[in-house]
Amino acid sequence: MDTVLYAVCAVAGWIALGYMVRLQRRHPSQARRAICFGLGAFAAGITVAIPPIATAIDQVSGLPNLAKVMAHAGALTISANAEIMLLHFALPPATAAARARKWIWVTACAFLVMLGLFVYTLTYDDPVLLTVEYATDPVVTAYLLIFLLLGFFAYCFDITRLCWSFAKICGRPWLRRGLRITAIGAAFALLYSTNKIGYLVAYWAGYQPAGERQIAAVLVTIGALLITIGLTMPAWGPTLKVTRRWEDYHSYRRLEPLWRDLVAAFPELELDPTLRRRPAAVRDTDYALTRRVAEIRDGRLALRPYMEISVTALAARFAEQAGLTAEERQASIEAAHLACALRRHGAGLVAANPQPADQLHRPDGGYAGEVAWLTLVTEVYARSPVVARTIAATRERTAPGAPHPTAGDARR
Repeated sequence: MDTVLYAVCAVAGWIALGYMVRLQRRHPSQARRAICFGLGAFAAGITVAIPPIATAIDQVSGLPNLAKVMAHAGALTISANAEIMLLHFALPPATAAARARKWIWVTACAFLVMLGLFVYTLTYDDPVLLTVEYATDPVVTAYLLIFLLLGFFAYCFDITRLCWSFAKICGRPWLRRGLRITAIGAAFALLYSTNKIGYLVAYWAGYQPAGERQIAAVLVTIGALLITIGLTMPAWGPTLKVTRRWEDYHSYRRLEPLWRDLVAAFPELELDPTLRRRPAAVRDTDYALTRRVAEIRDGRLALRPYMEISVTALAARFAEQAGLTAEERQASIEAAHLACALRRHGAGLVAANPQPADQLHRPDGGYAGEVAWLTLVTEVYARSPVVARTIAATRERTAPGAPHPTAGDARR
């Protein structure tokens, strides 16, 4: 059973690696390079863990457990790689780099200790295996505990937490789905670690429960497949034509809070009022989304005379205090400018020191990147405490009936 399951994981890992390497060659990126490295480590590690291959490696090398150590090295590598990638997604660059260095040093030191314990087992007159069946040997127990507590428990707990929290504020739908699937896969890896530790305790207590290998194989397979799907989903998900129409309509709806307030301030922006009706938007979703994006951008340009440059410093300070990532910080500044400018427009107050025109953010990724960026700005505009604090700090006079009294309201 475990041979078949590990083989399935290996095949999935190599296919995913080939697909991501091909994309990396065509469209190089740092994040994609990290995913390729992690998938390569996973595919190689799970391949050498297939029982017939593991047995052959041990016999040819003459070193019992060599294949298992190689498999564990692959598991630690992909865990560390996924953790580092997520840290750079979820944290400011300096903080992410500092935490990444810490994880690299901890992982390297832990693996060196594991390697030393493995070498020590080679001095035994009676060979042992690095499995829970030999857990009553202190060296085997120490090796397994280091691997399980770091490689699975610590890493996978943090990966689950980071994926789930970052998915809540991520503007790209396929990245958001991929993060959630990765989080679920990491949760199964946590169950794998818990299962192994439970068997370790049972063997130390004098019991010899059966079924550990089968349970471990099932949990590893589910976790590995989900993580592989989750890490690659942002690359292949948008190519599925079946879901593209739904994605466009979902983006159209998510842009509504910012669009609605801009159109209320500048009614001439709305060229096709029929798109307010859902059936009309559903019939021609691509056109509806294109119009909404264009009208938001036009509204932003119309607000330029009301955008005070001092808002940038205020919003940046509040965003830094909130510990936001670079992208979230930039979106918060943009949303705060729009919210404050709408208030000034409603009050008839032109900015004394207008924001320079060249500070308008131009996202990468073409039209899809534009939609993702405006969606993130709209989410921040509608709910961010940073926007609410910036509005309060400007202490601007608001005319009666101002168009957006709830911008930045977390209750929306």
